[in-house]
Amino acid sequence: MTKQTRHARRQRGFTLIELLVVLAILGLLAAVVGPQVLKYLGSSRTQTTKVQVQNITASLELYRLDTGRYPSDADGLNALIAAPKGMPGWNGPYLRRAEGLTDPWGRSYLYRNPGQHGEVDVYSLGADGAEGGTGEDQDVGNW
Repeated sequence: MTKQTRHARRQRGFTLIELLVVLAILGLLAAVVGPQVLKYLGSSRTQTTKVQVQNITASLELYRLDTGRYPSDADGLNALIAAPKGMPGWNGPYLRRAEGLTDPWGRSYLYRNPGQHGEVDVYSLGADGAEGGTGEDQDVGNW
């Protein structure tokens, strides 16, 4: 074998030992960092929900300024996307996309007019989809 052939043969790939060392390091990283990442993932969904509820509430305020009232329960939050029939003064859409009316768990935000906590309530039931709860299962609303 020539020197050039030996050099080309060495650069073709990794040895089994090198691959096992890299896999071991990745396994250790996953074991140490993984639980922390999952903890933050749950709290980030709750934080995202809080921000989205604030955006929907701000859109409802713009709707109220234009039409003189909040959407009825029958019209719901979809009134922010498409004009309800017979609604003078509607100057929307007040939200760009209908996906903005879905919480991070894939369920529609709930809307109540009149609200129990204010004039109107916009809220999500959290990860469990049931009222109450703590942590990621807590209800998040505009109150």
